[in-house]
Amino acid sequence: MQAVEVNRAGVLDDIPHGFLGRRGGVSTGAVAGLNVGLGSGDDPVAIAENRRRAVEAVLPGGRLASVYQVHSADCVTVGDAVWGDDVRPHADALVTDRPGAVLGVLTADCAPVLLADREAGVVGAAHAGWKGAVAGVTDRTIAAMISLGAAPSRIVAAVGPCIAATSYEVDEGFHQRFLAQSSDNGRFFAPGRPEHWQFDLEAYVAARLEAAGIAAVERLGLDTYVQPERFYSFRRATHLAEANYGRQFSLIANR
Repeated sequence: MQAVEVNRAGVLDDIPHGFLGRRGGVSTGAVAGLNVGLGSGDDPVAIAENRRRAVEAVLPGGRLASVYQVHSADCVTVGDAVWGDDVRPHADALVTDRPGAVLGVLTADCAPVLLADREAGVVGAAHAGWKGAVAGVTDRTIAAMISLGAAPSRIVAAVGPCIAATSYEVDEGFHQRFLAQSSDNGRFFAPGRPEHWQFDLEAYVAARLEAAGIAAVERLGLDTYVQPERFYSFRRATHLAEANYGRQFSLIANR
């Protein structure tokens, strides 16, 4: 049996966490591997086993909490209540100060962000697609962590596997949305074919985190689009006209 691949960040080295991919799961077909997407059309039994394996790879015995992701900037706080797969609030980020709670966000090209304040014992996880990133999902996550006792000067964050600029072509309308927010956002775009640009989602998300004044930000630099054996990718599946696509987990926990 192939082991679950757990990609870790140096800034979170002593905190239970992992940016997972598709290796180590039981799903078959187009979503073969560690598919954890409840809305992927995969066998529910396989998804449940994959989600169990994912949690065990990060914090054995941990209690998983995830959300029904809607590309928003909304963040929820996880307390003592046990969340099941059928009890997921609509949001795109989670924070907690409870030991044993494992926060999980799903991605398939969007940027997963894991955050922690070791001293306060507060962790967070955010799903940052371009819509959520522009709307401030990372800012909301940091604010929610602060409400639990975290301090910006102690918070560290890592941006995990996501689609890279060389793989992420966008049109002029997309480009103008970012320029309307700030002319400085032009630095995240490189010219592509006529009336198109290559957008650096990872750099944009990292810049938003840095602008929030936190202690450190790490980028893993892993492109989901070009590594089909390791990661699921919505855009790759679309380009290949595949019937479906899987989702991978990024998880963080307090011990």
